[in-house]
Amino acid sequence: MSTGDEVRHHEPVYASTSYADDKGGEEYVVGSQSPESALESSGPKLKRKLKGRHMGMIAIGGTIGTGLFIGSGSTLADAGPAGSLVAYLVIGTMVFFVCTSLAEMSTFIPTSDPFNHFAARFLDPSLGFAFGWNYWASWMLTVGSELVACGVIVRYWLPHVHGVVWSAVTLVIIMGLNGISVRGYGESEFWMALLKVLAVLVFIIVGILTVSGAIGGDHIGGRNWHVEGAPFKDHIVGILKACIVAAFSFQGTEIVGVTVGECANPRREVPRAIRSVFWRILFFYIASILIIGLVIPNTDPNLMNAGGAGDVAISPFTMVLQKAGAKWGADVMNAVVLITVLSAGNSGMYACTRVMWVLAKEGKAPRIFRKVTKRGVPMWCLLFTAFWSTVAFCTSLASDQSVYTFLINISGVTGMGFWFGIGLCHFRFRRAYVLQGFDLKDLPYRAMLFPFGPVYACTLLAIIIIGQGYGTIWPKFDVVSFLSTYIAIPLFVIIWLGWKYIKKTKWIKLADIDLVTGSLLELERSGEIEIFPEPDGAGWRRFIRWPHRKTT
Repeated sequence: MSTGDEVRHHEPVYASTSYADDKGGEEYVVGSQSPESALESSGPKLKRKLKGRHMGMIAIGGTIGTGLFIGSGSTLADAGPAGSLVAYLVIGTMVFFVCTSLAEMSTFIPTSDPFNHFAARFLDPSLGFAFGWNYWASWMLTVGSELVACGVIVRYWLPHVHGVVWSAVTLVIIMGLNGISVRGYGESEFWMALLKVLAVLVFIIVGILTVSGAIGGDHIGGRNWHVEGAPFKDHIVGILKACIVAAFSFQGTEIVGVTVGECANPRREVPRAIRSVFWRILFFYIASILIIGLVIPNTDPNLMNAGGAGDVAISPFTMVLQKAGAKWGADVMNAVVLITVLSAGNSGMYACTRVMWVLAKEGKAPRIFRKVTKRGVPMWCLLFTAFWSTVAFCTSLASDQSVYTFLINISGVTGMGFWFGIGLCHFRFRRAYVLQGFDLKDLPYRAMLFPFGPVYACTLLAIIIIGQGYGTIWPKFDVVSFLSTYIAIPLFVIIWLGWKYIKKTKWIKLADIDLVTGSLLELERSGEIEIFPEPDGAGWRRFIRWPHRKTT
């Protein structure tokens, strides 16, 4: 893709073209190719300073958030213990396929804005424009919401200090971590994600001891699976409602795809980070939901009352710790949620700056946002995002709370749209790859169960996006809630069609999709990315990779 107004395509590359291994000494044959990469054009660049441990923890940290620590209780209330487990298993598999789709494309073409770039490259340039700016807006609003949450959380301990003070402090911290260098972001996310992982591990151990009666003085066993409404509450309707909540709780997982543009070794580290998605979904979420369903009856009224970061006292995690006899449970969870919110704001700011930088490089944002510091930080993008996040934060102070809720709902719904776009892009990418005669064995990472994976993910996401407003229509139609739920869809369409009309873009044919420019092999051969030796595939590493073995 060029940095101008239109996408520049190359002649299709057919079966004679191959991505030969450097070690094999074969000649690199490509079709007609521009000297300027669509991703790495001349001029200032981001720094590839993220290491494997950063990528792994960013992948884990992107999933463990307030949706798990606080919002998971509502799924138990909606669907019962077994229904909530089914909901998280269904959504977990969907997120797994979304991540593997993103990994296949991002490893093949490492870019800091996969949502814009892949949509523009594999679908339609106007769709790329819409996805890119919607992704920026979604995370910008999320950063604003995290500023509000931090103020609320700290006031749990210091009620006499206004929350705005702590929100301002949080903004300074987030800007500092992102303004130093990409290593500053990577290191901060590594340690915050590690603390979240340790918190969940402790919770699971305490939960098992509580269920068995080893602590807390009550052998619970499977008693709560036989109370009213258990194990499946409201049957399929309850599961669908729980699926919607679960889908929102997984948002942020895709951020690991944004970090690819600054990963030192995307060939190895991106697949490794994505592999952890399968295990973290299986362990962190499923195990946590199982423990909550065993310890807390689905009839507990507190389950439906928790909805925000300020409700940590009635978080299902806090309730389990208190059942175990830990009176300090609320304080511990408040600290964990504070770290979680800070991590979400930090990641959101990082994602916004990198997405905007790529948009500017491709002529879809003002040229000033192309500038980066000597450390590779797009400072103008950082300042612009911080300004609008502050504006979003101020809506919670200067206007009715419904306006702020309206903006956050837009952010959440838009997140579902990104995942849908990833699945659609992957489907088109793989079809173009095969049509143009490339060998699937040459893919640095291959998503399993294609085409089932992206088709399954897109179908389920379409159901969630359409069905999430069920409660706003029946039993009583609520105009404000309905608009806040669905307004993101027409806004996306307006941006998409508006750019399409202005730039006269066209849907890209499979044979015309450029699979060479900016590819990993091109960047490795140019020296932009260092070539690392293949990792050892023996022992326990072979076991954890089985969900990602290469399949056709």
